[in-house]
Amino acid sequence: MALVNMRDMLHHAYENNYAVGAFDLVSLDFLEAVVDAAESSRAPVILSVAEHHFAHYDLELMMPAVEAAAKRASVPIAIQLDHAGSHESARRAINLGCNGITLCSANRALPDNIKLSQEITAMAHSCNVPVVGEVGYVGSNDDADASALTLPVEAKAYVERSGVDFLSVSIGTVQGRSKGRIKLDFQRLKQIHTAVDIPLVLHGGSGLNEEQYRRLSTLGVAKINYFTGLSDVAAKTMRTRMKADREGSFIDLKQGVKEAICTEVKRCLRLWGSAGRAAEVLAQCEPWAPVEHLIIYNVVDHMSDEQAQHMMAKGRQILGNIPGVREVFTGEAVKQDAKYRFCWLVRFVHKAVIDSYREHPDHVRFADTLFRPYAGDRISIDYQDTSVSRHASLPGRTERLA
Repeated sequence: MALVNMRDMLHHAYENNYAVGAFDLVSLDFLEAVVDAAESSRAPVILSVAEHHFAHYDLELMMPAVEAAAKRASVPIAIQLDHAGSHESARRAINLGCNGITLCSANRALPDNIKLSQEITAMAHSCNVPVVGEVGYVGSNDDADASALTLPVEAKAYVERSGVDFLSVSIGTVQGRSKGRIKLDFQRLKQIHTAVDIPLVLHGGSGLNEEQYRRLSTLGVAKINYFTGLSDVAAKTMRTRMKADREGSFIDLKQGVKEAICTEVKRCLRLWGSAGRAAEVLAQCEPWAPVEHLIIYNVVDHMSDEQAQHMMAKGRQILGNIPGVREVFTGEAVKQDAKYRFCWLVRFVHKAVIDSYREHPDHVRFADTLFRPYAGDRISIDYQDTSVSRHASLPGRTERLA
């Protein structure tokens, strides 16, 4: 399993003057192409699901495929939600398996941007998930006001007050296709880098030349978000196939698309300096491993089966919405003479959630009013997959329900 902590991954890039690619996905062709390119280039990558693309696919269906691809890869991979616009969308993405959040602060005044970023960052950090904040706005050529360049003084205030781990900046790039040569404000980037001294992120990475890419990583850019370049080579391949075979089926017309995307990703990994870095990144990164929280218990004699089932149904509903909870399973023993009749199996995204879950007000309220008074005979243990992590052992028991 090569799903790793995104914070560790980007700090390695920052400290070694290269950039990791975060490639937006819109289909399995994109997913497979990005992972194949990373494998053949021996490079770390970030698989990115963007909120503004959710009209094109169901995130709950896409995420299991993204996570499976990351887990079976031999190179370090992280999964991010890109363009997160709310606390709820960030929480949902974390609970579905994203271990990085990139915020979208378009059209927000700095005080509002700081306030929302503080809230999302606190929630994400309770799950050990890093956050990319944003000051300034990268627009497109079609926008009336295409972009608002990042002011170094605002960047410094934002980073200090919001608590974000990384900062996305606007220095002249555009979202989507560029018209003509893009001029980057490297002097502004240098000032931002000096002001904040954390890894920086570039939106609108398509359309830059080789010299520009090289300069970016020397001035603190450790992640480049990239989609339009991949979309363009995929569309060009399909148009070429359509001209050659006007009666071709959908499968016929998409032949070569995955290979074209893979070639473009490999080009980016080489230009950005991440190719060949997989082994050293893996050595530095914490594996991203879920924790299974197991409770086996009996209920008091005066609690009916119907009341027990109602309590478990409420628990699935309430606890499943706590940040960092992947899944809540409730079960009943198959054998009638089992020592413990009921169980909970709650999957956390990371061991950090053990503490934040225990103290979360929704959990405390449920445990104190609906669970603990009726389940005095119980055992609670947290387990981590031994095939994934070799880090320090976890607490054997927790208080309350968790």
